Amino acid sequence: MDQTASTILFPSLSPEIYTQIRDTARRFAESHVRPLARDLDEAEVFPADIYTGMAGLGLFGITVPQDFGGAGLDALSYALVMEELSRGYASVADQCGLVELIGTLLSAHGSPAQRAVYLADILTARKRVAYCITETEAGTDVSGIKTTAVREGAGWRLSGSKVWIHNAPIADVGFVLARTDLTAGHRGMSIFIVELDAKGVSRGKKEHKMGQRASPVGALHFDDVALTNEALLGPLNRGYHIMMGVLDKGRIGIGALAVGIAQAGLDAALDYARTRRQFGRAIADNQGLQWMMADMQKDIAAARALVHRAAMVMDAGLPATMDCSIAKCFAADAAVQHTANAVQIFGGSGYIRGFEVERLYRDAKITQIYEGTNQIQRSIIARELLKAT
Repeated sequence: MDQTASTILFPSLSPEIYTQIRDTARRFAESHVRPLARDLDEAEVFPADIYTGMAGLGLFGITVPQDFGGAGLDALSYALVMEELSRGYASVADQCGLVELIGTLLSAHGSPAQRAVYLADILTARKRVAYCITETEAGTDVSGIKTTAVREGAGWRLSGSKVWIHNAPIADVGFVLARTDLTAGHRGMSIFIVELDAKGVSRGKKEHKMGQRASPVGALHFDDVALTNEALLGPLNRGYHIMMGVLDKGRIGIGALAVGIAQAGLDAALDYARTRRQFGRAIADNQGLQWMMADMQKDIAAARALVHRAAMVMDAGLPATMDCSIAKCFAADAAVQHTANAVQIFGGSGYIRGFEVERLYRDAKITQIYEGTNQIQRSIIARELLKAT
């Protein structure tokens, strides 16, 4: 049995603070994000002005301590922000989540010098970041990475390639997981901070994605890149454990992002059902559609509750892995199912480019894939169940 299942959980902050956080993100999404979502999706353009605006509002580094330049808030605050931004456009929320993970890595494991050089610039949008794990033979199985960093004098030489990396086409700095001990499996990996304009670094083509098109993805290649020892983030050969340690928070973020997509789909479906008329009456009067929208509402409410629970478990300092996997898995599945239902409610119109629900359906799919596929989330949940006493 999950050891936190019977735990009574309470939010860390007052209701007024959470309301203020949610409303700030909601106003920004409604005024600065949603009106541009269609054009950003069509053009596949990184939203530079929105990115800077989020930083200016303090939406980067939500859980990073104030002493390090972050907001010093909690995981529940992060979930609220991710949902509201995603209701505007998931590509924008994706950027917020990426900065949150890198900010967490730096604040928890960075040296004072590394934090001084990078953290303020990242949180204020002066530097854009990439989180570099995935390779052609190492996606879900991170232990399969082949990128290596070899000792050379007082520094390192980095060689290898990363694929499907968020922000690879536009990032200034990458946090790269590489093998530093070829004989030690996942216990022989380390993280390096790499300036992406360094000699030996090259970028692959920008990929053209099914959804979330304004969050650019591509490959990064490292050809014998010289690094100083100061580029090593955290202890040597602890990179795998460090990067895996932030994935629980990442899954809260993706779960909240999925809830935001699903909620936007329901909002659009409700508006359309109230105004679209067939056979002399609004289609909202048809019981079949009412039940469909009722299922959308109950699953979105459940997904939101699971995400918030996972965040509160983390904020309470309790083991959160199972809760985070449950939340991410359920919310992602709900987002895909119910944006499909939103398309169905729109009928033929929903299948046409330019209608919001068509974009939401495409944006939802990746939530079942990144931050660990939903198949691996089920394996994690089962593993946590079986090892529980």
